[in-house]
Amino acid sequence: MQTRGKGPAAAVIAAAGRGTRMDLDINKQYIEIQGMPILAMTIRKFENCGLIDEIVVVANKDEIDYCERNVIDRFGFSKVTAVAEGGESRQRSVYSGLKKVSADCGIVLIHDGARPFVGADSIIECISAARSYGAACVAVPAKDTIKESDADGFVRRTLDRSNLWQIQTPQAFDYGMIMDVHSRAMQDDFEATDDAMLAEKFGYRVRLVMGSYSNIKVTTREDLVFAEALCKRVQI
Repeated sequence: MQTRGKGPAAAVIAAAGRGTRMDLDINKQYIEIQGMPILAMTIRKFENCGLIDEIVVVANKDEIDYCERNVIDRFGFSKVTAVAEGGESRQRSVYSGLKKVSADCGIVLIHDGARPFVGADSIIECISAARSYGAACVAVPAKDTIKESDADGFVRRTLDRSNLWQIQTPQAFDYGMIMDVHSRAMQDDFEATDDAMLAEKFGYRVRLVMGSYSNIKVTTREDLVFAEALCKRVQI
């Protein structure tokens, strides 16, 4: 184990998704829960973390002005240094955000804008693990039995649940490393489902950091109901 990513820690918050599964006129990141947009709730977690020096938000091209006025300026987030334009996919959007991070950054955390219930301890532990191992992601052990299917929709096998984890965000990386793997993925035209998968593809080991089952991603209308309940139970 060695110390990596010496230098300030930044956060890239991905909020460029369209949220089509919500089937609403407004993007899910801007839905308000108890008077605060989901994206603002998310940004506040990183704004309030003393280990985070800089925040870059990634928004849809057509929503950048709205994001700046109704989220960043409205709530006075002083650590947000840029709003980057999202791309055609989440991966391209994140890469756009990474390129806006200060050059002296040591560790960068990548987080979903629609995960407003991330705990401060998860952010801190993810930064620590990334400084030690170069790459880390928050995750929780799978609670349900997971089965793999064949092409016809029949069970092929049952996976050993004791070794399975549900991956969340934030995911933290040495800044130089994650920039390199994103660049290589662009050259290879490779699309991953998350940033940890990019690190894995190019030979890096990713350390798992225990997360929380309340760190949900608000994606569907049912998630909104759960999010409202969480707001009443925890201090956001």
